[in-house]
Amino acid sequence: MPTAKVVFATITGNNEDCADIITEALEDLGVEVDQSEISQTDAAEFKDYDINVVVPYTYDEGNLPEEGLDFFADLQELDLSGKVFGVAGSGDVFYEEFYCVAVDKFNQAFQRTGATQGAENVKINLAPESEEDLDKLDSFASELLNSFNK
Repeated sequence: MPTAKVVFATITGNNEDCADIITEALEDLGVEVDQSEISQTDAAEFKDYDINVVVPYTYDEGNLPEEGLDFFADLQELDLSGKVFGVAGSGDVFYEEFYCVAVDKFNQAFQRTGATQGAENVKINLAPESEEDLDKLDSFASELLNSFNK
């Protein structure tokens, strides 16, 4: 059975909701999932899982979550060759060029680890409530598993 680690950072609860949806979708696909909050997680835990997901928020003008700065730095030092990763997150389009910037930054950090990007980044405006948002997150989970199974 494939395993996955889903790590999230949230202020409003929207990113935890996104993480919950991704976790449930992966579990529905037969993946054993461990979900945790970023400040309670050591990036090295990703070595123990087949599929790794980060769901960060973007703070202020494109900043990473403060409670995830050490995690972000540690992530870039890992060798995750043979692992699959994906990044998704909620933001607010009101912030225009800073919308979901943390999603892109975490994607770049994962690129440095040698892991394989299993799905395109997903960016959700505000809460993941619409059918379109739910479909995006479910598809994201499916793509991650498909990439792992290749």
